Amino acid sequence: MLTLADAAEQIRTRRLSPVELTQECLGRIERLDPTLNAFITVTADLALEQARRAESEIGAGNYRGPLHGIPIALKDLLDTAGVRTTAASNQYRERVPAEDAVVVCRLKDAGAVILGKLNMHEFAFGMTGVISAFGPTKNPWNKERIAGGSSSGSGAAVAAGLCVAALGSDTSGSIRCPAALCGIVGHRPSANLISTGGIVPLSASFDTVGPLTRTVRDAAIIIDALSGTSDYASVVREDVTELRVGIARRKFYDDLDDGVSACMETALETLQKMVSQTREIELPQQGFRTIFDAEIYEYHEAMIQQTPELYDSRTLFRLQNCAGIGATQYIRERNRLAEFRAQTEKLFEEVDVIITPTTPVPAPKIAELQALATPDVRPFEVKYLLRNTAPFSVLFWPSVSVPCGFTRDGLPVGMQISARPGADSVALRLAHAYEQATEWRGRLAG
Repeated sequence: MLTLADAAEQIRTRRLSPVELTQECLGRIERLDPTLNAFITVTADLALEQARRAESEIGAGNYRGPLHGIPIALKDLLDTAGVRTTAASNQYRERVPAEDAVVVCRLKDAGAVILGKLNMHEFAFGMTGVISAFGPTKNPWNKERIAGGSSSGSGAAVAAGLCVAALGSDTSGSIRCPAALCGIVGHRPSANLISTGGIVPLSASFDTVGPLTRTVRDAAIIIDALSGTSDYASVVREDVTELRVGIARRKFYDDLDDGVSACMETALETLQKMVSQTREIELPQQGFRTIFDAEIYEYHEAMIQQTPELYDSRTLFRLQNCAGIGATQYIRERNRLAEFRAQTEKLFEEVDVIITPTTPVPAPKIAELQALATPDVRPFEVKYLLRNTAPFSVLFWPSVSVPCGFTRDGLPVGMQISARPGADSVALRLAHAYEQATEWRGRLAG
C-alpha cells in the first residue's frame, strides 16, 4: 500500500488509477476487516462511484490536488449526508444525517474517495476502543490487543492498509493514542485550525478533528485540505537545526513500560543530533474535569433520561457521574483554564517543542480491559492511556504522535511532539525530520 503522498503523485501523473486504488482498499477491507472490526459501515458503491468520477476528471485535465482520488475513511462521529453516523452507540444505530460535517465537505471538494465509517469507543467517551455497540476494534499488530481509543477504527484501518488515510477526533488523546498503539502518525491540531462543525461532540471546549496517516507528510497534506489556510506539506520539509527541544521528564516519563522507555531514549538520542539544543523542562499540569463533565452531560442529558437502556452500561455509568455541575462552577473553571493556559505558554520562551512518550505503555490486551470489575475504566485510562496526552489537550497545544520503535513483543511505540498554539508546522516539521532519520515510517501491520 502506497503512502498518501506517493499515491497522489502517481494519480496526478496517471500512473495509478483511483479506481484500482479504491478496489485494492475494498479488497483489503473484505479480507482483513472481519477480524479487525475497524469499520462500522463500508460505502463500497459510493466509493467506486467517486473513484470513477475522480479518474474521469483527472483524465480531462481537472486535477484538484493531492487528495483527488485518494481513498479515506471517517470516524463514525463525523456526519455524512445519507450515510448513517452512529457514534458506535445503539442510541444512534439508525441515525442518518441530512448534511455532511464541514471536514467531509472539504474532503469531497478535494476529490477524496470516502470508503466508509470507522469503529470507535461509544460516543468517544473512552480511550480503550473496547466499548462499542459494534464490538471492539483489534490492533492489527496483535489482534489480542486494543487499537486504542476513541478513534480505534481509524488507527487500525490505516495501520492495516484498509484505507490510505483516516480522520479521527481528539478530545483528550483520541487521535494520538491509537496512532501510538497502532504504529502510525496522528495529529491533534491547534484550536480552530480545522472546523468541528457536524461532528457528534464529546466536550466542545476540547474537541478537535485531525488525520491519522502512515507518514507525517501525509498528515500535513490532509491538514492543508481541511484547514484551507496554509501549505503544511511544504513547511514540514524545512530545516530543524535551529529548534530548541524541551524534555518534560517529571511525570511524563515516570513508570514507563520497559519497551516504551527504551524506544524513547533511543529517539531522544536521535533528536539531540538534529536540533540546536535539548533541555529538561517542568510542565505544570492541572485537571479541568468540571468543564469536560458539564459539556458532555449537557449533550447527553435528554438521552440519559429518555432511553438510558440504549447506552452500554459502562458508558451510562460514566455519563451519570458527569451530572450536577452548576453554571457558576463551570464559568469559574473556564476562567481558571484561561489563566493556566496563559501562564504555561511562557515555557515557549525557553523551547520550541516539548517531547514526551505518547502513552506510557504499549497496547494492552482486550481481555484484560473487558475483565475490569468496575464499569468505570477511567482510573486505568488516566494512568496508562490519557496521562501523557490529556495535559496538552487542556492547553490546546498542537501535538503529533510519530512512531519511534517497537517493544520486544512487536508492539508499536509512539513519541509525542507538542508546540505552542498555532505552531502546528513546528511540531510537524520536527516529526517529519525525525521520521526521515529513522526506519519506522510507513510500515504496514502484518
